[in-house]
Amino acid sequence: MATQLAPTRIEDVATQEKLITGEELLAMGSEADLYELVEGRIKPMSPTGFAHGQYEVNFAQRLQRFVEQQKTGKVVTGEVGIYIRRDPDTIRAADVAYISNERLAQRQKKKGYLDVAPEIVVEIMSPDDNWSEVMQKMREYFSIGVKLIWVADPEAKTIYAYRSMTEVREFKMGEALTADEMLAGFSVPVAELFEE
Repeated sequence: MATQLAPTRIEDVATQEKLITGEELLAMGSEADLYELVEGRIKPMSPTGFAHGQYEVNFAQRLQRFVEQQKTGKVVTGEVGIYIRRDPDTIRAADVAYISNERLAQRQKKKGYLDVAPEIVVEIMSPDDNWSEVMQKMREYFSIGVKLIWVADPEAKTIYAYRSMTEVREFKMGEALTADEMLAGFSVPVAELFEE
């Protein structure tokens, strides 16, 4: 009887029923960059367009400048993997995230996906995103302790700031996005965040 080897490619894993862990996804290297893990199953993500990437940079740069001056934590970008739950593992990919020094100090693992919740997550809507999926992702982020989620809608040129699933504030063109007590003093014109 032949021994079946563990799959090493995303395509192999995606077609099998066996659940995988975050560590196994991470071990697949750059091949895993366009995937999330939902309850142990690989979920493909579409590559983003140029404008989406530019919006990520805009958010990350503005946040980074402020956070560097205040020395309050770190800003990360580029579909950062965040553990939502373990056994089976769920790992979501955030466009941009801010995590305080206090929460960073609580990390169990210094390498791999983020295993503590960031305070702020930025999700930029893509043309193929639907609101029900975005809402599910937000529920998951709040369940691990994320305090503020900015959902940027490039089509409407609006940023929705969620403090919970029921507490939301809209920031439109001509207004400045703030983070209130989360990052006291942070303010950036919405128009700058949607520059291409």
